[in-house]
Amino acid sequence: MSARLDVVAPDRSTHPGAFLLLLFPFGASSGYVGVTLGYLLAHRGVSVAAIAGLSALSLLPQTWKFAWAPLVDTTLTPKTWYAIGAFATGGLIALTGLIPISASGLPLIEALVFTFSLASSLLGMATEALAAHATEDAKKGRVGGWLQAGNLGGAGIGGGLGLWIAQHSGIAWLSPVSVGALCASCSLALLIVFERERRVRRTSYFQDLLDVLKDVWEIARSRKGYLALVILFLPIGTGAASNLWSAIAQDWHATADTVALVNGTLGGVVSTFACLAGGYVCDWMDRKAAYGLFGVLTAVCAVAMAVAPRTENMFVLFVLLYAAVLGGAFAAFSAVTLDAIGRGAAATKYNLMASISNVPIAYMTIVDGWAQTKWGSGGMLLVEAAIGVLAVAGFALFVVGTRSWARA
Repeated sequence: MSARLDVVAPDRSTHPGAFLLLLFPFGASSGYVGVTLGYLLAHRGVSVAAIAGLSALSLLPQTWKFAWAPLVDTTLTPKTWYAIGAFATGGLIALTGLIPISASGLPLIEALVFTFSLASSLLGMATEALAAHATEDAKKGRVGGWLQAGNLGGAGIGGGLGLWIAQHSGIAWLSPVSVGALCASCSLALLIVFERERRVRRTSYFQDLLDVLKDVWEIARSRKGYLALVILFLPIGTGAASNLWSAIAQDWHATADTVALVNGTLGGVVSTFACLAGGYVCDWMDRKAAYGLFGVLTAVCAVAMAVAPRTENMFVLFVLLYAAVLGGAFAAFSAVTLDAIGRGAAATKYNLMASISNVPIAYMTIVDGWAQTKWGSGGMLLVEAAIGVLAVAGFALFVVGTRSWARA
């Protein structure tokens, strides 16, 4: 029998905005890789394929984090794990300031990127566990929107801030130290999070672990659970192209300041509001249908950008539109996941699904890098769009074909 849930603070509510602050470092760390490091490396002679590889490497721990997520469910507390992850992420980002941003420094940069991505997974899963235990079922879409507002807003603001400081300060270490300090400071948001229920742990760690595995199996064998697993594994609304905007910006004659603004700070603001709006959409309609809808809109935006004139103004327009639609897709991801996992071993279940959802982001980043090398930036966008639309169609057929498997 699974471990019970104890009521902790039923009369103290947590504003969903707290989860924006808590997940901000997770997004900022990826934004620092995709925006700041991506742009600086591209303008120091490093190939787009190598930069795509760096972005994919930063995603690698996120595809396997379900393997260590049970630690958050069975040891310490989510708040303690959050603090460990936030300070480790911030400190490791700051250390990149000691390495030359060049082809010769790339191996050390890759090692640090992998390590702080690993650390960010801890703060991410702690945040998700707190969200599951502080969220009413009817508001899971909205909470998912606030979570992803922190993720995408952090990626844009953290990455844009890092690039702007790097371009204007003349001090090599100031950019990573600033982004790292911002990540660590988000720990203060723990003071305004109140869990409604908390998982009660047994005296035996192995019994706790067994309870976690049983909880995961119950989700996987339910129709709501396996449909969520399937749709998250498909390359729907991955936003992989956004990992390469900095590397291909020169095709649209975009300057460093423009990239920092639209792929960074302004893009982060647009994504933040789009996530919030997307969260409300997910509470209004079926959450998996909303996920598919945002995936199709992402593909439409990519096609429009591929055929539009290659000017800086078009770069600004379509990067911001892409960011807006992607915000809705990411909000839908969190809504689908929170809806499927319930409570219990929340960190493990959420991160099993998050790990699965990061697989298509990682391989689509590689596919995009390959397509850009073979057919240019326009071909890259068309390939991503075609794959996304086919994935949505495939999921719709799967839903219809498996109705007879339905299980309450």
